[in-house]
Amino acid sequence: MTPFFPEGNFNWYQQQGLPNIKFVCGFCNATVSSVRGYRLGHGRDGSGTQVGGIYICPNCGGPTFFEPAGSRFPTPALGNPVTHVPPDLTALYEESRRASSQNCFTAAVLLCRKLLMNIAVSQGATEGLRFIEYVTYLADKGFVPPNGKHWVDHIRKKGNEATHEIALMTEADAKELISFIEMLLRFIYEFPSMVPSQP
Repeated sequence: MTPFFPEGNFNWYQQQGLPNIKFVCGFCNATVSSVRGYRLGHGRDGSGTQVGGIYICPNCGGPTFFEPAGSRFPTPALGNPVTHVPPDLTALYEESRRASSQNCFTAAVLLCRKLLMNIAVSQGATEGLRFIEYVTYLADKGFVPPNGKHWVDHIRKKGNEATHEIALMTEADAKELISFIEMLLRFIYEFPSMVPSQP
């Protein structure tokens, strides 16, 4: 089995006090300041100069890994939770958000594409249509605001790039699509549920 650090220059050192670091926890989304965790340091036993570490969130206890190159895992998920959404759509939406927190942006975009198709079918579109037909359906039925029609073509283009081209999606691509999906879910499901039903 290949070690995580194949060059063997780093190792983990026991849980201890660490230099203070402020970050948004990828588990609970709280902005925290942590001084506890596991230092990743130089040397066979990891007790040398710190190059990274696992910081423990003081709010939820979740571990965040700061690697030597500067990346961290998990990062906060893109988008925000939306209430009053059917369970199957919630599952897809949250899966796309979790993918974004692991820097799996192409996966997040592909999940958004699938989610748009499922939203359209839940609102009366026929199953088995092409992706562009689902996006057009949502626009034609008034689920996309009038000044948001340019988003329809943008979503179609990004969805097709992720599916049919040899192209990796970026964080910006995932953020755009997740934001669009969040807006749709709020508009279709959450906002109507906030207004008392008429007798």
